[in-house]
Amino acid sequence: MTDVTSSKSTRRPHHWRHDLIELAALFTAVVVADTIAKTIVKGPEGPYLLVFSAIALVATAGFHTWWARRHSHAPPVTTAGTPTASLASDERAGLHTDAEPAHAPEAVETVLWRMRATVDDAPGSLAALCTVLARLGVDILTLQTHPLTEGTVDEFLLRAPADLSSGDLTREIGSAGGRDTWTERADAHDLVDTPTRVLGLATRTALDAAELPLALRQLLGRCTLHSVPAVSLTGRPTGEQAPVEGVLEETVMKLRDPSGGTLLIERPYLPFTPTEFARARALVELDARLGPRVPHSQDVLTLPEGNEITVRRADQRDLTAARAMHDRCSARTLSLRYHGPVGDADRYLDHLLSPRFGRTLAVQTASGRLVALGHLLWDGDETEVALMVEDDWQRRGIGSELLGRLVAMAEEAGCESVYAVTQASNTGMVAAMRALNLPLDYQIEEGTLVITARLESAPRRSERSQPQARQSER
Repeated sequence: MTDVTSSKSTRRPHHWRHDLIELAALFTAVVVADTIAKTIVKGPEGPYLLVFSAIALVATAGFHTWWARRHSHAPPVTTAGTPTASLASDERAGLHTDAEPAHAPEAVETVLWRMRATVDDAPGSLAALCTVLARLGVDILTLQTHPLTEGTVDEFLLRAPADLSSGDLTREIGSAGGRDTWTERADAHDLVDTPTRVLGLATRTALDAAELPLALRQLLGRCTLHSVPAVSLTGRPTGEQAPVEGVLEETVMKLRDPSGGTLLIERPYLPFTPTEFARARALVELDARLGPRVPHSQDVLTLPEGNEITVRRADQRDLTAARAMHDRCSARTLSLRYHGPVGDADRYLDHLLSPRFGRTLAVQTASGRLVALGHLLWDGDETEVALMVEDDWQRRGIGSELLGRLVAMAEEAGCESVYAVTQASNTGMVAAMRALNLPLDYQIEEGTLVITARLESAPRRSERSQPQARQSER
């Protein structure tokens, strides 16, 4: 509130007419005083005139005081665009004008919700939903509209009172004309507006081809994504080849994979909208135009015995070097890694090195020989880690180094857990998983051991035992 006693904007402007009036009054007073003085001195009724003059002077002074007080307390004139502070207006507005500060309303605990509702494509339908939300004390943070052939899907990010349940929210929205209402708890990450989030996902996809599956998951929410190759590992056509324009079938989306085959995306709990389908197709088209790509960063590490190795990202361009490593590995090493006939090992390499199925880390010596591979594989909505180290380079900490880096990449990708499929006799893999210092679950079935690590309490890489890094990001 503006202080009326100190504000310059409330001072009365000085006017030249006031000075003229005061000068005329002073001149008249002098004339009257001179006339009265002469009359008193020369006339016999002088004393009476003196008393009368005193009474007239007192009356005039009283009238002047009353007039001055009346006009000095009048409210100042307000003009357009000029702020005016008034004690009366503050009181009418319910503001405190004394020294005691106003008491702020108590804070209400709130939660974030994501909500979708389908409404008729008619004027006023969205306003009806907003009116209900306002009555419930719900604040609308963001709003998107997804046009349909019949109706419109309105998607909200809401800040609602904590005591407002999902059922109550759905029921009230239904009373306002909303149908097929879906709600889900949100978090602070959802506060980013949609254009910013989509541009961020496009940037990540442009820098790394392995980011496309992750970007699609983040774009579409909780969904399952499978990359179905056009040709099987045995070389037979699978018959899976989506049309160029893609296919949208309620809760299933099929897009042509730029590397061949089909990207199959499923979200049973919530149908896809044409808007979401168009966004996903645009991301896939961006990936296709940019072609194969991986980040060029690499780390040079020193092993305990003094040898230097380089850890970097790998893709299908490393297929020849990976096959040469296979030829140098023993049958036992290949069997522990692929859990099948040794002769089929080379068939998996093209699949494993594809960024569409995950991320691959390669370890090479100072001479450029590939001696180890680590894979982080997207398996639907789960994540698998797999390692293979050439026989002559085993038990030097390379496997633990690769596993630690793969887990860090899984955390960065937002994965909740990773699992490794091995054999109970593979003590090296079991020891490497235990060295992560993460909660582990074990499942054994017919000699196959599945170890699952939960990532919510994963330590930083600096806390893990690892070879000494000499140079990074080279």
